[in-house]
Parts: sequence; structure tokens; C-alpha cells
Amino acid sequence: MVQGVYIKRASSTRLTVGEAIDRYLTEVTKKKAESTQGPEERRAAIVKKALGKYSMAAVTPDVVTKFREDRLAGNDRKDSAGNPIPRANDTVRLEMAFLGHLFEVAKEEWKVGLPYNPVNSVKRPKPKKRTRRLSEEEEKKLFEALDAYSNPMLGWIVRIAIETAMRESEILKLRKHQVDLEKRTITLPETKPGEPRTVPLNQTVTDAFRKAVNNPVCPSTTDLVFPGEPGRDGKIRPYQFLSCWRKLKLSAGVSDYRFHDNRHEAISRLVEAGFSDQAIAAITGHKDLKTLARYRHVRSQKLVKMLDKAGSVAKMPDRRENGSGKQRRDLPRTRRPRLAKSRSIARRRLRRLNRVP
Repeated sequence: MVQGVYIKRASSTRLTVGEAIDRYLTEVTKKKAESTQGPEERRAAIVKKALGKYSMAAVTPDVVTKFREDRLAGNDRKDSAGNPIPRANDTVRLEMAFLGHLFEVAKEEWKVGLPYNPVNSVKRPKPKKRTRRLSEEEEKKLFEALDAYSNPMLGWIVRIAIETAMRESEILKLRKHQVDLEKRTITLPETKPGEPRTVPLNQTVTDAFRKAVNNPVCPSTTDLVFPGEPGRDGKIRPYQFLSCWRKLKLSAGVSDYRFHDNRHEAISRLVEAGFSDQAIAAITGHKDLKTLARYRHVRSQKLVKMLDKAGSVAKMPDRRENGSGKQRRDLPRTRRPRLAKSRSIARRRLRRLNRVP
């Protein structure tokens, strides 16, 4: 009985979290975008390992809180010295989001007898905003390493990401018919937000795409722009480059620079170039401008220059100085306000009236 409503809890007592996750993956996850399915399946495996044996009715806010704290502390993984390796807030936040949506679907759609969603009663970790930018020296070293790499596709992919703000999955899934070198545009029919978009290309990216499309090494049996080696089944899939990327950025001295930081770098450069939020959202595919705001980190050096420029314009010369700093003699004397003058006249008249004859 919850607020005068009787809830049959037998179904929630019989159904375990592991069974609910299996059903969720079949009925919900499979309907999502392919780029979303992989990460969600990994989060489902983590939640299932930790809470899979619990019945849905047995999961309380205390159980969810313990799951959150254990995941943040990294108690299930150790370094070489035996110390736990903490996890990022955003990692645990996404795992809790998956668990919360699982309970929401079970309660609302599957009609499992749950009086409430226990995850909603637990505070989720706040994601830490990442502000990693490439300096000019770091960018020079990184592209020197990329240009020296045996496979030129990796260098093309990084240049495209840092100039267009395209996601890794959007680049790797590109087909040749999506690339229009004459109009200098890329057509993306499927994106993470679920809506198609057209990405404009500058001359640097157009040259990279021209080399990629006309790459003589690519097999003629596929229309992928960036194909990988054929698998054991003979099927050609997109080029998997992340392991090579990690080695190259380590050799270039930017080991903490992630591939997704290229998207952040591209958006920050668009902001620096003076593009409006609406124009940037059209290029990057952001639906919510609030989400886009976290990318706008203008370099402090450019902010200093902007402040200096604003300061020189805002500085007003002294009233008795001309633009060269010399005293001006042609300025009239400062007059008293008319209100003060009228008051003085009124006082004189009052004194005359009060004189004794």
C-alpha cells in the first residue's frame, strides 16, 4: 500500500536485476543507435555483475549508494602496489543512469510491482568538466608523429576530427557517397542525437578527404572511406585505430590527450573564430545550446588581448586634456547646474522679504 494505492509486489520479488537487464538489452538497447549499443552493453555487464542476484524489490537506495561508492573508489581493481584505482565521476554517473532507466522501464512499461525508483533517491556524481586543449607546440609534435606513421589514414582521421568536430563513430562509418568534394560537404544520415546533419569542410579537410577517397591501398570491394583489414570472415569493417593512436600520442608527449578532445578543440576554435552558438550547433549537431556551452573555453592569451583592446577603447581622456595629453585652454569654465542657480535666487528674494523696514 503506497499513498492509498495497492501495489502487487510479487512480480518485483520474483524478477532479479540480472533477468531484467537481459530483457532490457533485448527490448530496449537493440532499438537504439548502433554507436550507443556497445557502451550500454558494457555498462549492463558491470551492473549485472554487482547487482544481478538481487531481486528488483530488494534494491533500495542504500544498495544503490553502496554500488556508487564502490565504483567510485575502484575497490574491484588494484594497481601494482595493491591500491584501488578510483573511477571517473562520469563513468559511474552513466552506470547509475542505466540502472535508473532500467527501473523506470520495469515500473512503467513492464508493470513490475515497484512502488518507486530507488535510483532517483540517490545523488549521482557530478561530471568533471574537461578542458584539455592542444598548445601550438603539442599540435606540431603530434602531427609530426602522425605524418611519420606508416598508415596515413590515422593522420587524415585526426585532421578531420580536429577541423570538423565530427565524432569518432561518424568518421569511421563514412561511405564514399557521403563525401561531396565539389560542394565540400559531408552528409551524415545517422548521428548520436538521432538527426541527420551536413558538415561543411574547409580546404584542409577537403584535401584530407580527397586523399582518403582516392587512396590506392583501399580495396575496391568496399565503399568505406577508412576501411580496415578483412576479418576472419572476410568482411571489411571500419579502421580500428585507437591502439595506434595511444602509442603515437604517448611518443608525442600528449598522453593525456584523448581522441574525443579533438572535438572539444574544434568547437573551441570555432568559438574563437567568432561563430555564433547557432552556427556551431549546426556544424557539430548539438541539440541543446547548454550542452555546447561547456566546450567554450577561449584561450587565456586571447582573452588578455581582448581585454587590452577593450581597455584602450574604454579609456576616456581628461576633460582638460586633448588626445595628446596636453592641457586644453579652449574649454569653457564649468558652470553650476541651473537648479543650484535657481535656489540661490530664491534665497536672495527670501532675505529681501524678511528685511525689517
